[in-house]
Amino acid sequence: MKQIIAFTGLPGTGKSTLAEQLATETGVPAFAGDWLLGALRPHGVLGGLDRPAFLAMYYDLLGTLVERQLMLGQSAIVDCLVNEEIAERWGQLAARYDGRLRIVECVCSDEGEHRRRLEGRRRGIPGWHEVGWDHVLRMRSEYPQLEGERLTVDAMETVERNLDQVRTFLRHS
Repeated sequence: MKQIIAFTGLPGTGKSTLAEQLATETGVPAFAGDWLLGALRPHGVLGGLDRPAFLAMYYDLLGTLVERQLMLGQSAIVDCLVNEEIAERWGQLAARYDGRLRIVECVCSDEGEHRRRLEGRRRGIPGWHEVGWDHVLRMRSEYPQLEGERLTVDAMETVERNLDQVRTFLRHS
């Protein structure tokens, strides 16, 4: 069955790591919002956008890439923050192509460790910046915890354990 597998969570909770590892082992393409934005930034596309226009563009770009995969009869992995509105939209999109939306919510139960991981990481995304703890706090207030069906994994567990949980979730639900 075709799936949209959305890894969501605050920056520094392991969603990119899990999304990339799952993509590598399954061959399912992974689309990360920050990589798209990094490609657009040097062209001045992002300058002057207000927050609603920026978010609309961000999610529409990701949605277009995902829809193309579904049209080709393939699944897609998405690495970005997801709110209830986007989850509903992508669930409807998947259903149009006889697929399902699967959400993996990544958290870090230890705030000190979360902050340490975030402040120590260097993703090296061309054209994009690293985010600080202030960004995490803002995202925490803008993106309340999801209510629908999802798997929640904790970055305090090993990547392999979390990946095992993801594999089981995708196979059995």
